[in-house]
Amino acid sequence: MAVIATSLGSRLQLIVQTGVDGEGKPVLKTRTYNRLKPGATDETVYQFAAVLAGLQKHPLYEVNRVNEVKLEQE
Repeated sequence: MAVIATSLGSRLQLIVQTGVDGEGKPVLKTRTYNRLKPGATDETVYQFAAVLAGLQKHPLYEVNRVNEVKLEQE
């Protein structure tokens, strides 16, 4: 049986560092932006993330793109 994967969309997660805890470890917060265009390339999404990061009060720690896919049997 073959499995068909259908893209349901993507979202962008910017993880920013809001400080450090008592042990010196980073305190992180996630900012999520939904409904990315499915056809957007990873490079374009990263460039967009860099622009958004420049508008944030806290420094950027990590950028994630989360793709959601529906799996069905043929």
